[in-house]
Amino acid sequence: MTADPVTAAALADAEGFMARLSAFIAQPSVGADPSYAAGMEGARTFLESRLAEIGFTGLRRLTASDGSGQPAIYAEWLGAGQAPTLLVYGHYDVQPPDPLDLWHSAPFEATPRDARLYGRGVSDDKGPMMIAIEAMAAFLAVEGRLPVNVRLLLEGEEETGSPSLEPILVAHRDLLSADAVLSADGARWRADLVSINVGNRGICGFEITLRTAAKDLHSGRYGGVVPNALHEMAALVSSLRDGAGRIMVEGFFDGVADPTEAERAEIAAIPFGEYEVLDSIGSVAAGEPGYGFLERLWMRPTLDVNGLWGGYTGPGSKTVIPNMAHAKLTMRLVPVQDPQAVQDAVLHHLRRHCPPGAELSVTEDRGAAGAYAVPGDHPLLAAAEGALETVTGARPVRVRIGATLPLTEIVKRKLGIDTVMFSFSTADEDYHAPNEFLRMSAIDEGLAAWVAILRRVGRQSRTDYVRCRA
Repeated sequence: MTADPVTAAALADAEGFMARLSAFIAQPSVGADPSYAAGMEGARTFLESRLAEIGFTGLRRLTASDGSGQPAIYAEWLGAGQAPTLLVYGHYDVQPPDPLDLWHSAPFEATPRDARLYGRGVSDDKGPMMIAIEAMAAFLAVEGRLPVNVRLLLEGEEETGSPSLEPILVAHRDLLSADAVLSADGARWRADLVSINVGNRGICGFEITLRTAAKDLHSGRYGGVVPNALHEMAALVSSLRDGAGRIMVEGFFDGVADPTEAERAEIAAIPFGEYEVLDSIGSVAAGEPGYGFLERLWMRPTLDVNGLWGGYTGPGSKTVIPNMAHAKLTMRLVPVQDPQAVQDAVLHHLRRHCPPGAELSVTEDRGAAGAYAVPGDHPLLAAAEGALETVTGARPVRVRIGATLPLTEIVKRKLGIDTVMFSFSTADEDYHAPNEFLRMSAIDEGLAAWVAILRRVGRQSRTDYVRCRA
């Protein structure tokens, strides 16, 4: 792993890497909570200082045209001549640390324990982003240059749905032009399997309220003679699926095709224990019949109720017929589905099945992002696979993720370029929960792999990337 002099230099600075990552984690950059504004600013100044120190130029804070939202950090190194240009992406905002009492160590203190490093943001996305930055720092320190041209885009709103990302891309389109995106976000699937993510599902969602009376009612005086909002809401959301788990919304599957035989064979060849996974979470298999576990997870859309509530939920009893019930719904989407069209189809279904005399209102505040899949013959994907094989000795398996990375679809739509996810966090590292961690082994592996992929891209031709965009 250390034959490359740049890799050797990066690995030799383990103490410095850990000190810098610890300082970064110490900045409580929770973008969702205004009370953490100082932590967000601290994260930005930390990144700006480090990027300037290692030799990046053109440092700027990018916002939408109206100046709203959390700024993204931009920097560049463009001294590689006719070599390809990569837009390297990461995000500096993190999830809230709550509930604090479930952490075994302080969330904003990097704490090593049992070959893991604990702390909020260490896996999503501060650790993987620092791996990318420090690999490039090693190139600049050892060779005085990078093999490729690099534009950095470090976002501050990924954990809140990236509401400013699209306006930032539109406002700064020329500045952010590149041949492809190499993302330090987008976790690896499993720790025991060398893999690379080649696609992610999209998302849309909303909240609905069903009102069946002007006020809550006494269940003795009105029980049995007026509708109960909770009963009606339960029936309404149940109408979205049949008893076998099939989604029953007209138009929901428009354009969605079954996995091809080649795709099914590729998935079937992946080492995977469905029942071991189900046992580990204490659950059983469910979902759309006719498709395997991974086919449903990666290649089929979903429609889920994420929250359902109303009436009295406090301690003890309150004999009330609730006049209002609420539900939160999200849909995970596959590449052919348009988020707005799917959302409209679901809303049409709900309105059509709304019970007589009830009033249905909708709050469309969950945001939306399309699904994405990188072309199988993309040159950056080939470079990523080759780099992983060089570092690990194993050819990576192509996998997908059921979750959503808004960046991928947005940059494809707005900038016309593809994204390869090259993160060295792993999906089981509790990055939206207490005790988030990063495997310490991922740091050395990630540094070596980032050096390897940048070298490989540096040997590629821009013509290959231009051909992909044609």
